[in-house]
Amino acid sequence: MRPWERIVIALTLCLHGTGLYAPLFATGSLRFSFSHAASLMLWLAVLIYWLESFRSRMDGMQPLVLPLAAIATLLVIVFPQTYEITHANTLAFRSHFLSAMLAYSLFTLAALHALFMRFIEHKLHARTIDKRLTSLPSILSMEALLFRMIGTAFLLLTLAIASGAVFSEQILGHAFTFDHKTVFALTSWAIFAALLIGRHIYGWRGRVALRWTLAGFLLLILAYIGTRFVLEVLLGRA
Repeated sequence: MRPWERIVIALTLCLHGTGLYAPLFATGSLRFSFSHAASLMLWLAVLIYWLESFRSRMDGMQPLVLPLAAIATLLVIVFPQTYEITHANTLAFRSHFLSAMLAYSLFTLAALHALFMRFIEHKLHARTIDKRLTSLPSILSMEALLFRMIGTAFLLLTLAIASGAVFSEQILGHAFTFDHKTVFALTSWAIFAALLIGRHIYGWRGRVALRWTLAGFLLLILAYIGTRFVLEVLLGRA
């Protein structure tokens, strides 16, 4: 990444972050919605991408990550309504919220990275790769980065589920409410656990890794953002 690109992305992150802060925290309590969740998730994804670019080569990810983050900012404009989160000051909720948002963001990067790897592999097999892609890291290096992101995100997702269970136990008196959100989240966790085990034992890679990554990611999106979209927009309930 060129120096001017780093500066532009950093400035954009500051603007995006400032725009998110006011509706979420300005009242002294946490207010949230599906559109703000998506915007915050993509803001964190760009931040992680920007920080990781100092350590690893993530060539080709900008055309995937940055437009999605821009679209997410428009979601907040189209759907500006927020809802106050009760008991948001408890340690269990804060741990759940932070780990969940970080997990969502890393899994977003992992899914986009997997799609980009599939695009490169298709170009290589078709022998149509152009000069702009010849300086990319090897497929093995890109694959190692993919599973590093998935492994870290899986740990964060595990923490999010565990802290969410503690929070639910404290507030509701039981660890899990088996609604759509919980079922989708636990199924996604199981898929990523199976992917990491398959990678370790059977050496899964390529199309197999892509399918499992995308399946787990889509279920994770449905777990919160999809569920909240149905409740807030389609059903008009908080």
